Amino acid sequence: MANEVKLSKRDRISVFLRSTFIQGSWNYERMQNGGWAFSMIPAIKKLYKTKEDRAAALTRHLEFFNTHPYLASPVLGVTLALEEDRANGAPVDDVAIQGVKVGMMGPLAGIGDPVFWFTVRPILGALGASMALSGNILGPIIYFVAWNIIRMAFMWYTQEFGYRAGSRITEDMSGGLLQDVTKTASILGMFILGSLVNRWVAVKFTPIVSTVKLDSKAYIHWDKLPQGAQGIKEALVQQHDGLSLTAHKITTLQDNLDSLIPGLAGLLLTLFCMWLLKKKVSPIVIILGLFVVGVVFHVIGLM
Repeated sequence: MANEVKLSKRDRISVFLRSTFIQGSWNYERMQNGGWAFSMIPAIKKLYKTKEDRAAALTRHLEFFNTHPYLASPVLGVTLALEEDRANGAPVDDVAIQGVKVGMMGPLAGIGDPVFWFTVRPILGALGASMALSGNILGPIIYFVAWNIIRMAFMWYTQEFGYRAGSRITEDMSGGLLQDVTKTASILGMFILGSLVNRWVAVKFTPIVSTVKLDSKAYIHWDKLPQGAQGIKEALVQQHDGLSLTAHKITTLQDNLDSLIPGLAGLLLTLFCMWLLKKKVSPIVIILGLFVVGVVFHVIGLM
């Protein structure tokens, strides 16, 4: 095509740099849509020459969008490729572009938290804190520099990966490749979310099942400990040696459930909520219902 327009590497770098501010205008109605549209401006200016075409492009990118801020990059890359092909006459409409964004943002959102917030940042933070505690000024510097190198490198290379993959998606207008991409992302996202159920969903049943009197040598005799700091130190030593803090071993319903399958109650609650969502029950109704049930169960001593 003689007048084919292509996004240069400089254009894609401009989009990448702007995407670091994708949370800058976050709102409760459409969430990251303002930051997304702001990121797309360099590409829109390059691809579309008339004011009307640019306004239409900005309008379609002001629709709802929300995902992990770093995992927005591969979605941006795919969208750049779709917009590029559309500007060059490919049959890519607004619905296709929005469908790609919605199809990818959900699964990818569940990947960012465990990878970045729960793995990379704690590891770098622990490294930096250990160095800082020893008086090394490089501790906070290494944390800041390493964190930003990792996240920005990830954002750039995943945006480029999405841009290259997006060209292949538009060649397969039947949607087969896009379905494979979104299905793979969905499986990975659901796997990670499933592994975090035990961390995020806490259900504790408090009814006492049994109370057993321990042998006199199996627990700490608080009345025989010395006063002050020496007593606290001795109690900690005895606890470290395996002595119980109380004279009775109390077994709750939650202890029995945990001995069967740890996190079983949280898993069942999650599956129940998924079943309700499948039955078209409103998420607001589910949230309010869980709140009411939690309060009632706490008042009657069940939780």
